[in-house]
Amino acid sequence: MLDSDTKRRIDTCRDILVGKVPDPKSQVEQITIALIYKFMDDMDAEAEALGGKRSFFTGDYAKYGWSKLMAPNMGGFDVLSLYTEAIQKMNENPGVPELFRDIFKNAYLPYRDPETLRSFLKEINGFTYDHSERLGDAFEYLLSVLGSQGEAGQFRTPRHIIDFMVEIVDPKKDETILDPACGTAGFLISSYKHILKHNTKGYKEQQDREAYDEKGVPIEALTLDSPLHYKGDLLTPDDKKRLAASIHGYDISPDMVRLSLVNMYLHGFTSPHIDEYDTLTSDEKWNELADVILANPPFMSPKGGIKPHKRFSVDATRSEVLFVDYIAEHLTPNGRAAVVVPEGIIFQSGTAYKQLREMLVKNYLVAVISLPAGVFNPYSGVKTSILVLDKRLAKKTDAILFAKINNDGYNLGAQRRPIDKNDLPAAARNIRAWLVSLRNGAAFDVGRIANVNLVAKEKISENGEWNLSGERYRGDEAKHSKYDLLPFEQVCTLEYGAALPKEKRIAGEYPVLGSNGITGYHNEYLIEGPAIIVGRKGSVGEVTLVEKNCYPIDTTYYVKRVSPETCDIWYLYHVLKTLDLPALKGGAGIPGLNRKDVYDKHKIPLPPLEVQKEIVAEIEGYQKIIDGARQVVENYQPRIPIHSDWPIVKLGDVCLFKRGPFGGSLKKEIFVNDGYAVYEQGHAIENQFSSIRYFIDETKFNEMRGFEIKPGDLIMSCSGTMGKVAIVPEDIKPGIINQALLKLTPNEKILAVFVKLWMDSKNFQSNLDSLAYGAAIRNVASVEVLKELRIPLPDLDTQRSIIIKIDEEQRLVSANKDLIRIFEGKIKATINRVWGEAE
Repeated sequence: MLDSDTKRRIDTCRDILVGKVPDPKSQVEQITIALIYKFMDDMDAEAEALGGKRSFFTGDYAKYGWSKLMAPNMGGFDVLSLYTEAIQKMNENPGVPELFRDIFKNAYLPYRDPETLRSFLKEINGFTYDHSERLGDAFEYLLSVLGSQGEAGQFRTPRHIIDFMVEIVDPKKDETILDPACGTAGFLISSYKHILKHNTKGYKEQQDREAYDEKGVPIEALTLDSPLHYKGDLLTPDDKKRLAASIHGYDISPDMVRLSLVNMYLHGFTSPHIDEYDTLTSDEKWNELADVILANPPFMSPKGGIKPHKRFSVDATRSEVLFVDYIAEHLTPNGRAAVVVPEGIIFQSGTAYKQLREMLVKNYLVAVISLPAGVFNPYSGVKTSILVLDKRLAKKTDAILFAKINNDGYNLGAQRRPIDKNDLPAAARNIRAWLVSLRNGAAFDVGRIANVNLVAKEKISENGEWNLSGERYRGDEAKHSKYDLLPFEQVCTLEYGAALPKEKRIAGEYPVLGSNGITGYHNEYLIEGPAIIVGRKGSVGEVTLVEKNCYPIDTTYYVKRVSPETCDIWYLYHVLKTLDLPALKGGAGIPGLNRKDVYDKHKIPLPPLEVQKEIVAEIEGYQKIIDGARQVVENYQPRIPIHSDWPIVKLGDVCLFKRGPFGGSLKKEIFVNDGYAVYEQGHAIENQFSSIRYFIDETKFNEMRGFEIKPGDLIMSCSGTMGKVAIVPEDIKPGIINQALLKLTPNEKILAVFVKLWMDSKNFQSNLDSLAYGAAIRNVASVEVLKELRIPLPDLDTQRSIIIKIDEEQRLVSANKDLIRIFEGKIKATINRVWGEAE
C-alpha cells in the first residue's frame, strides 16, 4: 500500500518539474525514467551485498552509476551532462534487459537547468525499495496524475471501475486476456491480481464477498491490499508461465507502451507483452483472438474520421464504433468482454451505430451498465456505460440485463471524495448472478432488485433503432429524489410549435425556432420568454432555453408549466437537461420524440419554489465563473511585443521551407501496414503526432528523404485548418509529410518555440488569412509568398525570455480551463442533489 512518504516524494518531484515540464504526461515520463534508473542501481547494490556482481552499471557503463551522479564533488553542469548522456545511452547497454532498453529508447531531458535537475535527482535518491511491489504502488500513484488525454478522447479509468469490470468478467488462469487500447495496463494488472487472489491458499471467496458487499470494503482493497496479500501460491510454475504469456496489450502511443511496460514489470512481469500497434488501421494481429477482453478505448476520432482496414463487420469511421466491433469480433467461442463506451454507442441513430448495436444484441451482448456522468471527473464529465459481452451466453438468452449505477463510492464533483453510498457491490453481485443463471439455464428474478431491468431482445429491436438506453425501458423507480417526484405532465407539458411556412419567416423582432436553431424571424411571437424549447425532429430531445419572446415552429416542442407559481422556469430547464430525452428518439421515417414516451418514462422532482430559486442562484454563480474563465480561454492569443531596435527579417531567411510532395508520389498503392510514417495534418497537428494512418517502406522513404521531419522542425497545415503549427517532438516516429503540410526548419539564429509563438499570434495569422484562397477549404496560396512574410528577430536570450513569459501566460490559460471543468462539475453536483444523488 502506498505510504505517505512515497506519495509526498512523488508530489515533490512533480512540483520541481512543473516549471520546466508543464505537461503531466512528460512529468510522468521523466519521473519514470529516473525511478527505473535508481531502481536498477538499487538492484546492482543488492546483488553486490549478497556476494554477486553488478549487471547494469559495469564496464563502459560503470561511470553512469547512480552514486556517480550523487557524488558531492560533482558540479551542477557535470551532473546535467552525465545524466543526459546516461539516459540517452542506456538503451545501448548490453547489461540491461531488453525491456529496460525499450523504456529508455528515445529518452531525453527536455530542459537544461542544472539546479532543477539536482533538486529532482535529490528527491529521486530518497526512494528506497526492498522489492518492486512498493515501487509498483508508487508507480500506480504516479500514473493517477495522468488523468486524461482529452484531445484524443482518452481518459484514465478509475481503479475501482477497472476492478468492478474485472470482477464481472472473472478471468481465469488458463485464459488469454487482451486490452486492445491498454493505456497504462490497468485492466491487465487488475486481471492478473484477480487471478492471483482466486489461486491463493486461505482465500475464502464468501468471506471476501461479505466484506465487499456488507462492510463496504472497496474491491481494490480486497484485490490489492488484503492482509492475505494474495500470492497465487496455488499456481504451478507452468500455470505462472502460461499466465505471463497469455496477457497482452496494444496501444498506438509509444509513450503509453513505455508506461505499460514499466507498470507490468513492477507488478511481476519480467517479459510483458505490450505492443505498439494501431488496432483500427493495421490488420497484422487480426487473427489473434482472446478469451477475455477488457478495455476503455479512445472515444474521439480525428477530423475526417478513421480510415480502417476492410476486415471490420461494421462500415464505420468512428473510433468508438470500430473498437467495440473489434472487441466483439476478437472473442473466442467462449470469450467474454467488458468495455467502457460513450453514450453515442447507446443511442445515436447513425447507420454504423445501429448496425453495431444490432450485431451486439443478436450475437454478443448480455448486459449494459449505466455509469454516473461524473465517474471520470475531474478530467471529464462524459456520460459512459459498460457493455458486457459473452459470445456463448448471448446465444442462450433472449433478453439483455440493464443495470444503473447511481453512486460508485465517490461523489460526482471535481474532487471525487469518498462517500458511504456505493452501488457497485450489489451490481457486481447481481450481474454475476445473471450470468450464472444463464450458464445453468436457471430463472433470474429481477423483480426485487433495484436499478436492474431485464429487457427482451425483441423489444429492443422493435423500431429498428436497437437503442441500448436502460432509461428507455425502465419504470418510474429509476430516480430516488428526496423531493416529491411528480408525473411529468403534472409539472409541465410539451406543446407543439405552430406551422409557419418558410416564406413567412421574414425579418422581424422575434426569432423563429426549429429543432436545429433559429430558422428566421417573425413580427409576432407565440410564447413569452424565457421559454424552454425541446427538439421534436432533427435535434431530437435537445433542451434549449431562450430568454426572449419567440415563435417555435412544428419541428419543436415548447414547455408549458402547469403551475408557474410553483415551478421556476430556470429550475425546470436545468432538470429537463438531465433526463436524457434523446434516448427516447424513435419512430419510422424521420425519427422523432413522442410526448407519450416522455410522459411515461419520466417524473420530475419538485422542491418548494424557494429551494428551486436557491438552486438556480447557486448554478448562476458557478456559470458566471465559467463564463469569465471562458472569455480568457477564447480570447487569449500569444502576443510578442516588437521593439524598434529588433531587426525584422523574412521568414524564409531564418527557416528552410519544404512543402510535402504533390502528384502521384503518395498513391495509396504504395502504402504498407507498418514502417515509416506518412504524416497528415489531422493526425500530426490536431492529434499531436499520436495517430498515423499510412506508412511507407524503407525504399520509398529513402527516395523521399527531403520530406522527412525531425525533432525541432515545425510543421504547418496548408489547407483546411490552414495556419495551425506544431513543433515535432523528440519521440517522433520516423516519417515524411504529405502535401497538406509544410515543414519549416529554423536555423541557428532563431528558436523553434519562438517561431511557433509568432506564427500562432494574431499578427501572423491575419497576414496568412490575406494570402489564403478557397471559400469552403482555405489553402496556402504559395510557399514562396509565405517566405516573404516578416518576423521579428531579437537575440536568442531575448527570445528565451519571451518564451518564458508566454509560457507563464499559457499556464494561466490552462488554469482557467481547469476552472471551467471544476465549476461545470459543481453545476452537475448541484443538480444531482435534486435527484438525491451525492455530490
